[in-house]
Amino acid sequence: MSVRIATFNVENLMARFDFAMWRKTKQENYLHRRHDVKQRALLMAHEDDSRQMTSLAIADCHADIMCLQEVEDLHTLEEFETDYLAPITGLVYPHKVLIEGNDGRGIDVALMARDKTADGETIEILKVTSHKKRTFGDLGVHNTDLQALGYDKNERIFRRDCLEVDLRIGGKRMTVFVCHFKSMGSSKDGVEGRKYTMPVRLAEAKAMRRIVEKKFGTERTPNMRWMICGDLNDYTERLVVGGDKRRGYKFESKIEPESGLEPLFIDRFSVDLIKRREVDNRWTLYHAAGDAKNAREPEVREVRHLVQIDYLLASPALADGNAGALPHIVRQGQPMRTVFPPKQDVDRYPRTGWDRPKASDHCPVAVTLKMV
Repeated sequence: MSVRIATFNVENLMARFDFAMWRKTKQENYLHRRHDVKQRALLMAHEDDSRQMTSLAIADCHADIMCLQEVEDLHTLEEFETDYLAPITGLVYPHKVLIEGNDGRGIDVALMARDKTADGETIEILKVTSHKKRTFGDLGVHNTDLQALGYDKNERIFRRDCLEVDLRIGGKRMTVFVCHFKSMGSSKDGVEGRKYTMPVRLAEAKAMRRIVEKKFGTERTPNMRWMICGDLNDYTERLVVGGDKRRGYKFESKIEPESGLEPLFIDRFSVDLIKRREVDNRWTLYHAAGDAKNAREPEVREVRHLVQIDYLLASPALADGNAGALPHIVRQGQPMRTVFPPKQDVDRYPRTGWDRPKASDHCPVAVTLKMV
């Protein structure tokens, strides 16, 4: 008996549109109103194409359980399934879980599940627990670094939520934690964005670990069936992109000296299943420009790298019982600007644009696991 589980940051799956960003002036005259109508039409057309591609990417995961990030609310998720996912791909996920979290933009984490696995085993959702109200203080992760950034110990720790879902699959229990950690952001006070925001992700990772260990007990935790799935917004290595299209691209793998996710890997607390792929083939996001985009020297004007920031972390017992399980990364929904390493390029979905429309800036990741 096996189950296929996937995670996907669907990039702003919203029911609402912010048209203000398309306006060049607030002056209300005919020409500007006409321009505004055209821009609205263009935005809505791009949004329609993007959601079709998002549906295709979900379908290509072939997942029994989908963990999602950046969903506005449960109603939006249901409408997306009705208007896009079901008619385009034939897929239906009857079980949906979303609890509105802490994000100021209103983007939440969610989980969708089929009635049965591909093997015909019943999938049941037994219990859903939100940890959105947990604070730095009550989980014991507040420190001077956070205080210096202005975070009080009584503030909520998770930037969105840590959604804990207990399932029964073919009679066997499994717990999935769906997360979306603090984004790396832009530089501030002369400090690079990733480094500036790292104390928050370190705290989220420590809190995540303590929640899991509290649930199962520290000694029993390695032997239980559980997974942490989601966009954790940090990486342990980079595939740095050099060169250009005319002269050819170069790719160099670099190990990061520090990461906001370290607490999740210390003493083999969890196993990153994507690490089983080749070192140049683990990436789930292409990042270009960034903090160095305004540098004067042409050679440092752009920062370009491919990184893994989307994760399927398994308990040691689940990982060891599935030693041959190799995650699949769906990259057909990437925009055309994404630079692919040799022999990795794929045929993009129809109507994919240079930057948009696209399925998402993230690649979904899926894996099939035996319920050992």
